[in-house]
Amino acid sequence: MEFGIFVQGYVPASRQRTDPEAEHHALLEETEYVIEADRSGFKYAWASEHHFLDEYSHLSANDVFLGYLAHATERIHLGSGIFNPLPQVNHPVKVAEKAAMLDHLSGGRFEFGTGRGAGSHEILGFLPGVTDMDRTKEIWEETIAEFPRMWLQDEYPGFHGEHWSLPPRKILPKPYGPAHPAMWYAAGSPSSYAMAARKGLGVLGFSVQKVSDMEWVVDSYKNAIKDAKPVGAFVNDNVMVTSTAICAETHEEAVATAVGGGLHYLQSLLFRYHDTFPRPEGIPRWPELLPEYTAEIIELLIAEELMICGDPDEVFRQCKRWEQAGADQLAFGLPTGVPREGVLRTLRLIGEHVIPEIDVDPVHRTTRLRGA
Repeated sequence: MEFGIFVQGYVPASRQRTDPEAEHHALLEETEYVIEADRSGFKYAWASEHHFLDEYSHLSANDVFLGYLAHATERIHLGSGIFNPLPQVNHPVKVAEKAAMLDHLSGGRFEFGTGRGAGSHEILGFLPGVTDMDRTKEIWEETIAEFPRMWLQDEYPGFHGEHWSLPPRKILPKPYGPAHPAMWYAAGSPSSYAMAARKGLGVLGFSVQKVSDMEWVVDSYKNAIKDAKPVGAFVNDNVMVTSTAICAETHEEAVATAVGGGLHYLQSLLFRYHDTFPRPEGIPRWPELLPEYTAEIIELLIAEELMICGDPDEVFRQCKRWEQAGADQLAFGLPTGVPREGVLRTLRLIGEHVIPEIDVDPVHRTTRLRGA
């Protein structure tokens, strides 16, 4: 199993009340987290693309963000988590051009994740008159297979679909090296995992709950991808799952950090905006919040395998459970409200004590077709 982080420009109201430059500081801190993850041996860093999601995510121009990180990092793979290819949000040609440019700037370290957006508040802002989020599925389906053609054909023959069209054109630049960046899909339900498998796409599992709930989903993906008809030049047989992670020198210190991190607020915001995610029983409707997490709640979340938290030995054992469940990559959502020092400590301790014992590919070879 390999390791990653994802960042999203989290700027909670509590931070904005105490820091007049909270947004600026949050965005720059998140570049620092990716740079530290690179130094600490993580393989992947995923940057979100969200729009209109106050507090939850202020990272809208992730192509700019990743372009900076392509120069500021050395080995870590930089992924769009996601680029939204719906033509009403980003014209598909522009998405293809940005992906290829990032591939060059990163020396082939770019990973191409796509999806349909966070939920109705975000996406329906770009689709006036549309009220059904299911419409985005047909738009995404019409578009996704065109990216490899834009990248691999000398002259793209053009496209005439229901939702967008383009006459024959050369799409430039082409990706760096042979083939194209590995393709991923942000999946929010078991049916999305199966669809991604049929298309030969890796899965970005941003809606993951506990380990035991994921085992059968990962297993069904692995069975389905055996018969994939890839939309790209190759099958990306890869499941990324996400978890909160807090690591400290002692269990008590890790739990205390979690209690002070305001994790309940980020979780409440997640279900405020991601209204297409399955909603577990007991999750309140915004603006009602989940109760603040006490030490007892944190201990329960750890016991139920709903978060990774503890000293390095505990975190190692918790990560091994995800490996046993079949995950190819475990990505940690950062930040969660935990102070900067706590995030950097988590990255360093996991990099020192956990990744060397689990990561199957410490060289960080590419997931694309490069012959190596």
